[in-house]
Amino acid sequence: QVQLVESGGGLVQAGGSLRLSCEVSTRIFMINTMGWYRQAPGKQRELVAAITGGGSTNYADSAKGRSTISIDNAKKKVQLQMDSLKLEDTGVYYCNYKHFSYEYWGQGTQVTVSS
Repeated sequence: QVQLVESGGGLVQAGGSLRLSCEVSTRIFMINTMGWYRQAPGKQRELVAAITGGGSTNYADSAKGRSTISIDNAKKKVQLQMDSLKLEDTGVYYCNYKHFSYEYWGQGTQVTVSS
């Protein structure tokens, strides 16, 4: 059974930084794609950043230049470093793991950016 556990969310002032982590509990860690998605209040879930098993990355326009996604294969962990945070970065951040035809989601971690 695959489980994703997110951590690192919290309350931060605008302009600050956060690092989100997602640990994957699985016997075989083989990534098609891992990503972070954000769901702001009243809005649909949207992609923030994604990374393939080969290391290719993709960022939402709103995250480019301010975010870095990375994988630690040995620790079965994906991280999202977010800098220069803005009020509109507020939301619940979900980790996503795609493994062949399977897709898994974490429970989400709240990020709140205050002015």
